[in-house]
Amino acid sequence: MAHFTSVDELEAAIGQREASEWITIDQERINRFADATDDHQWIHTDPVRAAAGPFGGTIAHGYLVLSLLPALASGRIGLEGTVMGINYGLDRVRFPHPVPVDSRVRAVSELVKVERTGAGIRVTSTVTMEIEAVDKPAAVAESISLYVLG
Repeated sequence: MAHFTSVDELEAAIGQREASEWITIDQERINRFADATDDHQWIHTDPVRAAAGPFGGTIAHGYLVLSLLPALASGRIGLEGTVMGINYGLDRVRFPHPVPVDSRVRAVSELVKVERTGAGIRVTSTVTMEIEAVDKPAAVAESISLYVLG
């Protein structure tokens, strides 16, 4: 986690990139996500049928991959003087490549914008969800966080 003592120091870090640890997307995680979202499409939850399908096996839901942003990318910035950081939203989300079951993914975050607002400091990062040993990313999104000053 990058810790900044001032907004000026945070602004000076624009362009810096940081990668999370790799995590494995196994069938159990996919099934739990399907249960939580009621999205039980066979390409995600039926390994036998999916083996004969277009991906050669089950794949993670795109929204499952996206839901990992808080764990893998958010909270990677600490700014002194803030009382909390909240998810402000996402811009331009894309899913260029499916995530096959048992793949490992990680988030690579690049700080792209820091804005001082009446509510606090709004920070925009481009987050790329990489798949180990795959050239195309699983997802790319602009993630916006709001750090509320104390």
